[in-house]
Amino acid sequence: MSTIRIVVVDDHEMVRRGLATFLRTSPDFVLVGEAANGQEAIERCRELLPNVVLMDLMMPEMDGFTAIALLREQLPDVRVIALSSSNDALTVATAARAGAVGYLSKSISNDELATAIRAAAEGKPAFSAHAIQALIEVAMLPPEPRYNLTERELSVVRLLVEGKNNIEIARLLNISRSTVKYHVSAIIAKLGVSNRAEAVAVALKHKLI
Repeated sequence: MSTIRIVVVDDHEMVRRGLATFLRTSPDFVLVGEAANGQEAIERCRELLPNVVLMDLMMPEMDGFTAIALLREQLPDVRVIALSSSNDALTVATAARAGAVGYLSKSISNDELATAIRAAAEGKPAFSAHAIQALIEVAMLPPEPRYNLTERELSVVRLLVEGKNNIEIARLLNISRSTVKYHVSAIIAKLGVSNRAEAVAVALKHKLI
């Protein structure tokens, strides 16, 4: 039986312990690493090259949305399932746009989680029935004006509109260049565009700033 290498990402240690205990019950699951935030997740995945990542969304330092977008860009073969306590339709849609191949509630049953992990490892979608319904609802609505951007991301968008480059944005916001790059990647993913210029166009069109 081939094994599925898994990384668990959550800022709550008890959640990580619970998932680790669950993963040990299936012979085809191998927990190869853990992370407490998005930045750690990127580093662990570069080092460990897992098949599947179970990713929390709301975490300090770097949120799950940003981490998912960066993993899609840097490690496209790594499949990410978003695990969240939120069933908000926009949250589901934002995770999917960022590159998640699945979205599950943290209250999901063990059997459903195991099925989703195996589906993701095979390159199949792993969205719960509720998440699929949420995606349908969002697809039928007009675009969300703020696209679920954080206040920091909106600050970056304002500076992009002004034509600032990453070095200038880092200086003005007193953050590192790598952090600016993470925010820009997240903005591009959340707006559903391909580059900075398109992000600026969407921001101006929908008056995000």
